[in-house]
Amino acid sequence: MTPILWAAGGTGFTFLMTTLGASVVFFFRKEVNQSVQRVFLGFAAGVMIAASVWSLLIPAIEEAEAKGGIGWIPAAGGFLLGVLFLIVLDSILPHLHPDMSSPGMNKAEGVSSSWKRTTLLVMAVTLHNIPEGMAVGLAFALAAQHGGDPALYTSAMALAIGIGIQNFPEGAAISLPLRQEGLSAKNAFIKGSLSGIVEPVFGILTVIIAGSIAPLMPWLLSFAAGAMMYVVVEELIPEAHLGEHSNVGTLGVMAGFLVMMILDVSLG
Repeated sequence: MTPILWAAGGTGFTFLMTTLGASVVFFFRKEVNQSVQRVFLGFAAGVMIAASVWSLLIPAIEEAEAKGGIGWIPAAGGFLLGVLFLIVLDSILPHLHPDMSSPGMNKAEGVSSSWKRTTLLVMAVTLHNIPEGMAVGLAFALAAQHGGDPALYTSAMALAIGIGIQNFPEGAAISLPLRQEGLSAKNAFIKGSLSGIVEPVFGILTVIIAGSIAPLMPWLLSFAAGAMMYVVVEELIPEAHLGEHSNVGTLGVMAGFLVMMILDVSLG
């Protein structure tokens, strides 16, 4: 039960940060400044890139080599499977990416659906949060499989902290567009908050699954990395550079990468 409790605590923190970010809707009725929005999106991308490398891919390679295998095979194979998993979800689940620079102009993606625009907006952020929850859950599962190694638990906590930090602006990035779509502040907050509930759900499920298929841990870690990188390249970085040319989105990516790298190296 220990890794499950740790995963519940870590993903519970990331969910709390999403909720706190969504609460911004009670203080701002208008959209966030576009430059600030680009920084937030870029920061989230930078955190997820660093987390994919330091917290997932490198441990996957080291774990495979420790078991006597070839490190790059599960790292590359799991990474590709994670990308394919998100491609399938992205093409099947109806969703609508929030674009605060031109609200109302977005086109729905995924299969045709009669869902409301507000539901489609929530689904887009929910897709982002699935691999994040998996990543945190796997980090704690890896620590448990190594006999509760304090260094690995600390590294898992660093990952949860980094993802939690970038979840705050992500929560605001969904609740504010929902408010612009005509929802009350209360409803926009609730839906923005609930977009992050999949993180504890998938985090705990991942720990349960990982415990029964321990030899596949390197594949699972790199799978989460691939899923996260797909989100970064497909959505976060392009959205961070919408509108007029600006360096703020790029600087946000650099800042997020540095913060997550420092957290992982210093705490892990």
